[in-house]
Amino acid sequence: MDEKILALIPARGGSKGVPRKNVRPVAGKPLLAYTIETALAARDLFQRIIVSTDDEEIAAVALAYGAEVPFLRPADLAGDRIPMIPVIQHAIRFVEEHDGVQLDWVLLLQPTAPFRTAADLTQAVALAQQGECDSVISVVQVFAHHPILMKRIEDDRLVPYCIDEKEGTRRQDYQPPAYMRNGAIYLSRRDVLMNGSVWGQAIRPYVMPEDRSVNVDSELDLKLVELMLAERQERAK
Repeated sequence: MDEKILALIPARGGSKGVPRKNVRPVAGKPLLAYTIETALAARDLFQRIIVSTDDEEIAAVALAYGAEVPFLRPADLAGDRIPMIPVIQHAIRFVEEHDGVQLDWVLLLQPTAPFRTAADLTQAVALAQQGECDSVISVVQVFAHHPILMKRIEDDRLVPYCIDEKEGTRRQDYQPPAYMRNGAIYLSRRDVLMNGSVWGQAIRPYVMPEDRSVNVDSELDLKLVELMLAERQERAK
């Protein structure tokens, strides 16, 4: 491993949309476990694989599935209103101080994206190491949320938000293609993060398919993930 990459899994205790979602059982395992297992499957890429949490139950689950939990977040980094940047910076400072190294990259892996694979991590790192970028962020091509479908209301009339939609346009003809962050991979240079930005200026996209881009933001999402994982487990038998 030439460059030093920290795999950081943020998992706070509070969650309003899906209470306790990081440790909610999904197809037989806590949601958090799927992200930890994927990171461990690509462990050769990383300096360390750390779960950053303010919650003792989450810490215990993370340890049980093989991640490191070398600290609980200090009180000023606990709670649901804390932005991500200081949480990442805290982890960077901890690892650099305790390991006596300077990191090159941090790979942020949110537990709400359980379908990313070790191959996704490997390919994202390879993209980053091509140089000339501040970050690599995973995206998925969208159709139902394409900007051509977005409207605004002006003088009690529905008008295009930004792109004029010709009546009868088929979804495969939406131009230009649109992509949305899917929450699975945020791979950023250490210096960009320490300067207060998650993605910097030059962002390289890592495009993922729809079936690996499901993100848990609601109870409905959680039910969908449960069904998808159960189906995969059944096929694997």
